[in-house]
Amino acid sequence: MPLRNLVSWNSMIVGFLQNKLYDRAILFFKTLLLESLTAVDEVSFSSALSACANVGNWEFGKQVHGVALKLGVRNLVYVNNSLIDMYSKCGLFDDVVKLFSNIGARDVVTWNIMIMACVYNNNYEDACNNFWMMRREGLIPDEASYSSVLHSCANLAALYQGALIHNQIIKSGFVKNLCVASSLVTMYAKCGSLVDAFQIFEETVDRNVVCWTAIIAACQQHGHANQVVQLFEQMLREGIKPDYITFVSVLSACSHTGRVEEGFFYFNSMTKVHGIYPGYEHYACIVDLLGRAGQLDRAKRFIELMPIKPDASVWGALLSACRNHSNLEMGKEVAQELFELEPDNPGNYVLLCNILTRNGMLREADEVRRKMEAIGVRKEPGCSWIDIKNSTYVFTVHDKSHEKTQEIYEMLEKVKELVKKKGYVAETEFAINMAEAYKEQSLWYHSEKLALALGLLSLPAGAPIRIKKNLRTCGDCHTVMKFASEVFGREIIVRDISRFHHFTNGICSCGDYW
Repeated sequence: MPLRNLVSWNSMIVGFLQNKLYDRAILFFKTLLLESLTAVDEVSFSSALSACANVGNWEFGKQVHGVALKLGVRNLVYVNNSLIDMYSKCGLFDDVVKLFSNIGARDVVTWNIMIMACVYNNNYEDACNNFWMMRREGLIPDEASYSSVLHSCANLAALYQGALIHNQIIKSGFVKNLCVASSLVTMYAKCGSLVDAFQIFEETVDRNVVCWTAIIAACQQHGHANQVVQLFEQMLREGIKPDYITFVSVLSACSHTGRVEEGFFYFNSMTKVHGIYPGYEHYACIVDLLGRAGQLDRAKRFIELMPIKPDASVWGALLSACRNHSNLEMGKEVAQELFELEPDNPGNYVLLCNILTRNGMLREADEVRRKMEAIGVRKEPGCSWIDIKNSTYVFTVHDKSHEKTQEIYEMLEKVKELVKKKGYVAETEFAINMAEAYKEQSLWYHSEKLALALGLLSLPAGAPIRIKKNLRTCGDCHTVMKFASEVFGREIIVRDISRFHHFTNGICSCGDYW
């Protein structure tokens, strides 16, 4: 072009941005600045900042911020939104908070970016608080607002707050929006209410693959493998093409129910029928599938034949299987692979400790713990929480911080007495680092049992008891929950780090295969 004006330059920068050629968008913005520093406008700045956000180039993003300040365009809402987005996606959350606090005019996009920044940084409570602050300022949420805040509620398992937001969605008319409907399905499922998740799904018209995947993932998380397969087949009959995430849920459902051949059938159909190349998550599911079924040698051969180099998720699935089946030799070998891949992950060291302890190698287990201390790796402390009358109560092991501590421990003794009459026998292998004489009693101080006791004391008769835990629930707690559901005639729902356990009449939805 013999003559180029600002529109020409912006068209090129925006074009590169839309085609994901972010480095070239940044290069053209730099060239534009060199040709004429004063020529750039809010479109130029916003596009350059978006490009920086997508490649994580916060260094140049800060330089763009400085130029925007000099030229006075930083006061424009459009540019401010791009700045907050850039700092957020580059992981500079403190800069996000500072910038958000200092800007004047905020539109719904500004609030959405701030809410999403909280989500990216796992600050789910702040994300929910920002949503309600936006509402108090009189701004009307959009699709992105509702989807982001529902995602936060799902991660907090905040059913009451999620239901309040659902009411807002109904009033605003966004309930027919497919993105919002899918987020509602996920929120209710992760909060332990599969019935509500199904109701939203059934009421949604013209469901897309995201909606189908949301309900399939919900059933998988709640241990309903038969429904997962049925829904997946129904989705195919309706002509909906599954995506990468759909297959993760289907394969995971097969692995948690021992459907080895069925799992391999769906795995092979990914490339042969649907043209989707398996990723690490799918390979990890197959290793988990074989490992849970006790086919550890086959799982190891499968890893060795993978067309891509196995990552920590794949080796981690095999190490968990070694723990479940007390395979010492393979466990030590796999643990070494994981120590090289992720030396700072405490979970791998804990799994190896468990394998060594179960095989009577207490001295070697102590050596692993000393190694953890030497390199500064600490096991995440287990905690459980329960909601009572819109208040959340958190428990750690042997917790005595609650105002009803005496009643809680008295209830625990009552539960212990009743479940023993039903045939409960303590599974003392789950009492790690305890002297033999204290092992059984220490099991009764696990955080989820304390939460159960408070639920039995505080929730109305017949109401379900919903407990959340940040780690995998142990086998002994799992057994106690089964007996307690029968003894007290209560539905007990435990959400641990990997799935939901629904205990009713002495039976768990996982079929003791988790």
